[in-house]
Amino acid sequence: MMRLAAVMLFTATVASAADLQPVKDAGPYVPSPQSVVSDMLRYADVSATDFLIDLGSGDGRIVLTAAKVFGARGFGVEIKEDLVRKANEAAQKEGLADRVKFMKADLFKTDISQATVITMYLLPDTVNLLKDKFLTELKPGTRIVSHDYPLTGWIPEKYVQMDLEDKVQISGVTTTLIYLYIVPAKVAGKWEAHMPPAISKQPATLSLKQQLTRVSGSVRLDGKDVPLEEVKLRGDKLSFRLSGRKGEFSGTVKGGAIDGMLDGKTPWNATLGG
Repeated sequence: MMRLAAVMLFTATVASAADLQPVKDAGPYVPSPQSVVSDMLRYADVSATDFLIDLGSGDGRIVLTAAKVFGARGFGVEIKEDLVRKANEAAQKEGLADRVKFMKADLFKTDISQATVITMYLLPDTVNLLKDKFLTELKPGTRIVSHDYPLTGWIPEKYVQMDLEDKVQISGVTTTLIYLYIVPAKVAGKWEAHMPPAISKQPATLSLKQQLTRVSGSVRLDGKDVPLEEVKLRGDKLSFRLSGRKGEFSGTVKGGAIDGMLDGKTPWNATLGG
């Protein structure tokens, strides 16, 4: 396995302590209690196949736990140099330095495209300023876990609320929230669909409208528009039913193409129009 240091090259996103000016002050360092760290990683189903990036990584506890307990690789982004040094020292001490690294960098300018999991405990306005960056840089299916603060307008895949005494000294209350989101594929537009012969022997037009994970639309069959029902988009997985007809269409979105099956038996596909 290629060593993490070679993959990252410690990247051009790392700036010197003297000249690094963040786009926005993300607020004071407040660590997530270790029990919350474990829950965040567990709800995101983190495993040895994942590359996790923690935005505002503090003392590195989320990335270190992901590597030590779940076998993941990854890195943390932190603006405070003393915390970066402390986290890298902990990685060395625990024998994890070949799997994880920590860098002094502006989280708004850091390339996060290799992540399969993003974690964060940031102030609400900072969380929401990252929304466009997530949609632009992250691959469909990437999991985003936020402690306490939601991505406004996004529908969480999971939402957990619990009471923890450890939170009182942090926020003054016991309430703890964990939000899990899945980055959606882009499906809006008109698709030329080749349906199973029982549905249509001619190419059909699949029209989709999208607002993040919310998708609606219709398919034009034999000159008539048939509404889609039970439309679901989870990462790059799309499924729907045709109004008044039996069977579920499912498919995987990859760029400008969808390849799928009707009821898991009969293939269908679609290509995004120009």
